[in-house]
Amino acid sequence: MESTTIAVDVAKEVLEVAVSHHPGQVRQQRRLSRAAFTRFFADQPPATVLFEACGSSHYWGRCLQQLGHRVVLLPPHATRPYVFRNKTDRADTRGLLEAFRNRDIRPVPLKSVPQQALTALHRLRSTWLAARTARLNTVRGLLREFGCVIPVGAHRVLPAAEALLGDAESGIPDALRPALAEACREIVDLESRMALVERQLTALADQTPAVARLRSIPGVGLITATALVAFVGDVQRFPSGRHFASYLGLTPREHSSGLIRRLGAISKRGDVYLRMLLTHGARSVLWTARSKRQHDRLRAWALEIQSHRGHNKAAIAVANKLARIIWAVWRSGSDYREVPAA
Repeated sequence: MESTTIAVDVAKEVLEVAVSHHPGQVRQQRRLSRAAFTRFFADQPPATVLFEACGSSHYWGRCLQQLGHRVVLLPPHATRPYVFRNKTDRADTRGLLEAFRNRDIRPVPLKSVPQQALTALHRLRSTWLAARTARLNTVRGLLREFGCVIPVGAHRVLPAAEALLGDAESGIPDALRPALAEACREIVDLESRMALVERQLTALADQTPAVARLRSIPGVGLITATALVAFVGDVQRFPSGRHFASYLGLTPREHSSGLIRRLGAISKRGDVYLRMLLTHGARSVLWTARSKRQHDRLRAWALEIQSHRGHNKAAIAVANKLARIIWAVWRSGSDYREVPAA
């Protein structure tokens, strides 16, 4: 029984379970409710339990670990090719059992409760940030229809809109003024929510030494450092900085054959949110490098790449470099030290 493997397809109300004692053979298949699911695994001897890394899988994984089971989370995009014909819950569990036999598929680490709390804060902030951007663009676009053009910049929209609403001769129809005022108040409310999340992230960062070390790296601030701790977890699982950059999708996509090697644009695999934060951090490194007279080795290299390849390609190259520096700093446990340029 020690070699028992149990695959679980997670859903909101019911969970499909497939029990296998030998590779390629399913001995038992059941459909359980949430309450029956916990009782079922409490009665089972220690086994290897397979989940897709999806919603609520980390919660169920922690629950089953407390019952003495070994939990393995597999990436959904890697298990999908093993689901033959039609997609059903039963076919998904059989696909999980087959994907587990492929040792090239790397499992997803199980997140702890503090990690998921950090992840949830970032998800809320990004949701409110997207809503704020949409409201700002709506207000700017509606005012443009009446000849009121607001310059580019999120910090300029609210002051300009409030000044126009307070001016009786601005040309804005009276029927539209209350709705625009309500949209401005909604933007202020969204900004206050984002500020609350950032204060909570600051409080959690003070309790995490890794965040302080990551923030010593150029282009890595509070948001990026806490996101890395939340989404990556244990950096020791990456054998090199190149593997970490590849995990974030910052390495070229390859389409080679024989003696011909073709390298294209970046693969864009991995977490989109982390890659976006590192790209913005790389752009800030390039921006500050242009205004400094004395450069360290990183900024001097970034400016050289920019002069040869342009700003956008240089930003991706610097983001790749930042990913490798993050891996080295995080793994060694020491702060980043700037090296003067030659």
